[in-house]
Amino acid sequence: MIAHPGLPLRLAAVPGFVLLIAVCAGLSVPMFPVPMTMQTWAVLLAGVVLGWRWGGGAVLSYLVLGLTGLPVFSDGASGVAPFTGPTAGYLLAFPLAAAAAGVLAEQGRLRGFIPASAWLFGLHLSILAVGTGWLAIRMGVPVAVAAGFTPFLIGAAVKSGLVVLAARALSAAPGFRPA
Repeated sequence: MIAHPGLPLRLAAVPGFVLLIAVCAGLSVPMFPVPMTMQTWAVLLAGVVLGWRWGGGAVLSYLVLGLTGLPVFSDGASGVAPFTGPTAGYLLAFPLAAAAAGVLAEQGRLRGFIPASAWLFGLHLSILAVGTGWLAIRMGVPVAVAAGFTPFLIGAAVKSGLVVLAARALSAAPGFRPA
């Protein structure tokens, strides 16, 4: 199901995915202690479409841009604070999840809507687990699970299916060749 763009398209797609992740960070529902955003959808889509190296690289580029001061994180945040505050665990899980999505796509494990959605939901859960683990250090396990994991489960399931649909649409686009 992975859409393999050629090298010129990949070179253009990486900054495109960086921008998409930043835009998706702005699509948020305010919640405490972290907002619900569309970032994980874009992060996993980058891995599925670009593969583990390029997709993971796009996500790392996004994080570096935010770290250097561009307001690309949720609520227009940037700099070191998002990497030390409540969002740190989630952000640090992003490149690993994108790379894992790319590996799954490259191995052909993302064929079929339900199996692909299930794999991607598992990756969403891994992002939530790392983020919740970080929150647990700050506020204890029960509060972290109640505030940083459980409320995000339905959104993670929906976004997982949307990744599959978006990747299929992109694989049909000119310049992409399906695996």
